[in-house]
Amino acid sequence: MVSGLLKFILGFLLAIAVLVGSGVAVALYFMNRTSIPPARPIYANDSPTVATPTPKKTNVKTTSTSKTSPNPTPSPTPISTETPEALPPGAYKGRVTWSEGVSLRAAAQQDAERVGSVAFNEQVIVLEANQDKSWVKIRTEGSKQEGWLKIGNIEKVAQ
Repeated sequence: MVSGLLKFILGFLLAIAVLVGSGVAVALYFMNRTSIPPARPIYANDSPTVATPTPKKTNVKTTSTSKTSPNPTPSPTPISTETPEALPPGAYKGRVTWSEGVSLRAAAQQDAERVGSVAFNEQVIVLEANQDKSWVKIRTEGSKQEGWLKIGNIEKVAQ
């Protein structure tokens, strides 16, 4: 009777040891699988060397057949007639700093109607701010579209 009881206790302890050992093995397997970070993706704008391979230089020999050099005639240089747009009083230039671009709103509220968007790093003209200075009314330089956006999404650009 004692040997039967010892066999039962020994079998019970052995079963517990097998269960604990297999549980620890499974836990270590999943911890090891999740501790390895995935490879970092490389985008075209991360490293200029990845996106733009440098063209190979080719040696081209040129032989000149005439010894006379052409007389360059001075050409009139084009004068830019485009003048920078005068800013309204109190306005300043800024650029969008939110990396995904921002939405323009019809009013200085988050739930106001969306009237357009401005891309990241696009230059805008800040026309005015609301009373609590949390929203600014802007005009895009390219399309002359006006709307409101949060002040934290733009920064002032030195002129």
